[in-house]
Amino acid sequence: MHCTGRQKAGACEFGVRHKMNIEITKFSMSDYEEATAFWASIPEVGLDDADSISSMQSFIKRNPELSFVARHGRELIGAVLCGHDGRRGYLHHLAVNPDYRGRGIGKRLVNKCLSALYRCGVSRCNIFVYSRNEKEKEFWEKTGWTTYDGLEIMYRNVEPNV
Repeated sequence: MHCTGRQKAGACEFGVRHKMNIEITKFSMSDYEEATAFWASIPEVGLDDADSISSMQSFIKRNPELSFVARHGRELIGAVLCGHDGRRGYLHHLAVNPDYRGRGIGKRLVNKCLSALYRCGVSRCNIFVYSRNEKEKEFWEKTGWTTYDGLEIMYRNVEPNV
């Protein structure tokens, strides 16, 4: 359908959607600067020292072909990191530009990760969700994810000479 109104992110001011050409490609280190700036702009994503360029290079080297970005034209509109330890997969930093949400882009990114994990022989994937983020939890539950009853994530920083 043709939109005769002002267009923005797949819809027009009259509410008629047009087909968007969203390309999903493997995350590469050439995406790093743009992806980290994008993630930093999304309140639901928490970045820390583990997201430095050297840490990210190590992560991508250990988990090649598992992380993805989504682009509308040249604009990065979504990204996800994916890795595994040989037994379980892990998704980190799934985010979609708010102007593009509700169009299946997040689901497509996740499904690309799950397919890649399956090809690696990984049969279960875990995610980390902030307990205060109800919208994010709703997305995950709507797409088939389950909360572990009674399980909480704990962490400890690794330091030399412990």
